[in-house]
Amino acid sequence: MSAFAIEHRAALSGKIPLISTSVTLQALPEGHVLHVLSANAGDDLSGKIRAAFGAETLAVRFVSPGQWFVVGDEPISAAAHAKIVQKLKPHADVIDQSQGRVRIAIAGAKAASVLAKGTAVDLALNAFPVGHATTTLIGHIATHITRISEDRFELMVLRGFAESLWDELAELSAEYS
Repeated sequence: MSAFAIEHRAALSGKIPLISTSVTLQALPEGHVLHVLSANAGDDLSGKIRAAFGAETLAVRFVSPGQWFVVGDEPISAAAHAKIVQKLKPHADVIDQSQGRVRIAIAGAKAASVLAKGTAVDLALNAFPVGHATTTLIGHIATHITRISEDRFELMVLRGFAESLWDELAELSAEYS
């Protein structure tokens, strides 16, 4: 054990939500981000994951075949993490990435337009429906995008790039402020 206490600081703690009539940009709570990796890439474990976590308070995000992120606003204790790992064995492994990933919400009538300036993903509702998720680049930053509702998206990025992504999104949103 370290002689020094580790102080957790939110990656975007200094960022004030940007709110306009058509776009809102907000840092989400740094609760938990768990990466679930299936033993078989062809398995769809999303139902088992929801059952293991309880779907009401948590969200399961598709990453790629055999991989999902499970996100939430509250931290998960080591004991709770161990129980989840036990429930998903032998189907999958669970890796806690809560300290390494940051979530940002962008919402509003122009949210998709703002994101479209930075990514090649077609964010039209019929091409990228509610619940759909993908990993892409916004500018030069790898970002996992999930459509939460018709005009709300969750962006997840590696912690070291969170402030750069925030600044990029603020600049892309400027015409709507």
